[in-house]
Amino acid sequence: MIERSARIGMIVPSSNTCLEPQTYRVLGQRTDVTIHFARIDVTRIALDGGSKQQFDAATMTSAAKQLKTADVDVVAWNGTSGSWLGSKHDQAIAESITAATGLAATTSTLAYLEAFARFGLSRVGLISPYTKDVNEAIVRNYAAEGLEVVAEHHLGLSVNESFASVAPNELLAPSLEMAASRPDTIIYLCTNLYGAPMVKPVEGETGVPALDSVAVTLWRCLDLLKLPKLESQWGKLLG
Repeated sequence: MIERSARIGMIVPSSNTCLEPQTYRVLGQRTDVTIHFARIDVTRIALDGGSKQQFDAATMTSAAKQLKTADVDVVAWNGTSGSWLGSKHDQAIAESITAATGLAATTSTLAYLEAFARFGLSRVGLISPYTKDVNEAIVRNYAAEGLEVVAEHHLGLSVNESFASVAPNELLAPSLEMAASRPDTIIYLCTNLYGAPMVKPVEGETGVPALDSVAVTLWRCLDLLKLPKLESQWGKLLG
């Protein structure tokens, strides 16, 4: 019989193409944990009601129940919608999943907030593929959490599938410029954006800790399972 590894269940935006392959690249050759995915319909990121409806707690809970049938040990909503909808929105999602499945649950937004608190990060440099108004909502929500966004850069995109078409090296110049604002961390906010490959070069050139959404979500799941964290190339704070 094959020895059972720990199992992480992840709820994924349907149009994401980055999240799953990048998660396994971050894991590398590890055999102590496996990842299992369920998709929900997400195609567009905006501030209107139609976009918000994509991230309904009932939808998340239904996906989590499917993952429960795979006997996963923890569930994560691997999306950053809580950063513009507010942390209470994501806390309600996590609580709904736990109530329905009995499993510990987190989200990408809650994972970021945990990392900010644990590592004493309060000044944030924000890079996202989103539109200006979405980034502005993120800045406001972060301020409500006691976080200051000292610099932001947005790519002005709203079609979720297109985010993964942004080449990682396109994020280098804004990252280096942002470091001049002396943030405590630079974050690549989106689980369909290839920010993870830029973490090591940006940290090496600027000395500023960098955090990628895919890596941070995985880090928090491993943390909840009390498993070893990530290799330093994915973020010097996450090991």
